[in-house]
Amino acid sequence: MTLNFNEITDDRKFEDLIISYFEDLKNEKDHKIIDVNVKPSGTGTDGGRDILVTFKVTDTVMTFERRWVVQCKFHSSNISTDKIADINIPTLLHSYNAAGYLLVCREKPTSKLTELFERLEKNCKFENKYSVWSGEQLKRLILVKAQKEILQQYFPSYFNYCVTNNIFSL
Repeated sequence: MTLNFNEITDDRKFEDLIISYFEDLKNEKDHKIIDVNVKPSGTGTDGGRDILVTFKVTDTVMTFERRWVVQCKFHSSNISTDKIADINIPTLLHSYNAAGYLLVCREKPTSKLTELFERLEKNCKFENKYSVWSGEQLKRLILVKAQKEILQQYFPSYFNYCVTNNIFSL
C-alpha cells in the first residue's frame, strides 16, 4: 500500500494537510528554523493565497524572518498556467512582503507552469523564489518526516496499514 491522496476528501482538507506539515516543522531539531507561523486565508476567495507561512530562521549570526505565500491546488488533473492566470504573483508577494511563492499540487504542474516559475525567479529583481511541489514531492516530504499524527489524521488507511504491518508502532 502507498500513501494516496484519495484519502483526502476535498481541497479544504488538503490545505489543512499543508498547514499541518508547516506547523510541524517547528518540532524538528536538525535545521535552523526557530519558529513557524502559519496563517490560513479562511473561507471564500483567497486571491492566490491559501496560507501565509513565516519562518523565523537563524544563521548563527542573527535571526531573521522569511515569508512564503502558499497556494494549494487539489485538482485531479495536472495544474497548468490557466489555473493561476488571474493571479499577479509578483504583486501578491509584494503585498505580503513575502520572499517566495509556493504552489502545492495534488498532481503535477505542466511544463509551461514550471517554465513560468523559472522565468519569474530568473527575472525577479527582488530575488523572490518561485517553487512548485507536485503531489509526489509532497508525499515524499510527508513520508521522510513520517509524523504519525499527520499520517493518522490525513491518511488513516495508510496509517493503519503501517501499524498492522509493523512499519512503525504506536
